[in-house]
Amino acid sequence: MGGMKSSLATRAAAMPAVGARPPASLYLARPFSMGYIDFFTFLMPLYGLSLGLDASEIGVLVGARSILALFLSIHIGVLMDRFGTRAVTLVFVWTGMGLAPLFPLATGFWALLFLQLVNGAAVSFAWSGVQTLIAQLTEGDDRYIGRFSFFARFGSTSAPIVAGAVWDLGGAWPAYLLGAAWGAVLTTALRRTPEAEFFTPQPASGTNRNRFRARDAWPRASDYVSAIKLIAIPAVAVSMAVISMRNTTYSLQTSVYVVYLNRIALVGTTIGMLFAAAEIASGLGALFAGRAMQLGNPQRTMLRGTVLSILLIAATPLLGGLFG
Repeated sequence: MGGMKSSLATRAAAMPAVGARPPASLYLARPFSMGYIDFFTFLMPLYGLSLGLDASEIGVLVGARSILALFLSIHIGVLMDRFGTRAVTLVFVWTGMGLAPLFPLATGFWALLFLQLVNGAAVSFAWSGVQTLIAQLTEGDDRYIGRFSFFARFGSTSAPIVAGAVWDLGGAWPAYLLGAAWGAVLTTALRRTPEAEFFTPQPASGTNRNRFRARDAWPRASDYVSAIKLIAIPAVAVSMAVISMRNTTYSLQTSVYVVYLNRIALVGTTIGMLFAAAEIASGLGALFAGRAMQLGNPQRTMLRGTVLSILLIAATPLLGGLFG
């Protein structure tokens, strides 16, 4: 009992005080983590088109980035709980940085597919890790969560513009190397951010930290069973269904949409501007989301927004290639 009280006291001392201001480094980590995904996602269709791949192959490559993330997300969440969110997130940031220079060397579909599987999972877990770390350090304070969501749009807005401009100037090599540099900035921000110690299990007695063992890399069935059981909660099931529908529009925007814009003679810079415009609007929507849910049922609000996004992305070919 004494040991338990000591452990609780230690964790309580490590827990940030209620209402405490989160570290300023998170205001840099949040946009760069969001842009980390958008950077690589935006470049893949452009690179695929430059290699002569068709729309179906590009669609497979874009979709492949989410496959490992889908099956391993629960396991990675468990690892973050066990070894620390910040520590695990840094590993995936470094993985994305290391794989970035390999893309210009991969000129075939199967090589790109392998890179997309691994790199897509890495940058996705880097983003989700930063998001989790923010929620932990702010104790879920919706004021700070809203601010960080707004700042995240700076990353997702600038990433496609910068990536498109660099692509137009130099092609694949400088564009992907810039992706590695993007990860370096994210690393710097995370290194200046403390670990959310209260949410990390205390190590065994007599040790300074939990030690990673080879068997920890293998997912546990019990973790998945516990997570899947949450679908029995109606609110969770409905939210997952709507979010899945919403993700279809993002998948279209990062695959078929880019192919279409390229075929109507738009270059990387202008395509990046269109991506940025969507992200700016999304950022404004994030600021208004709280008030929108107060004006109506949250689930209906989410459903209406999702339906509208699907209708608008589907109407793109009706615009006849008008940039404005």
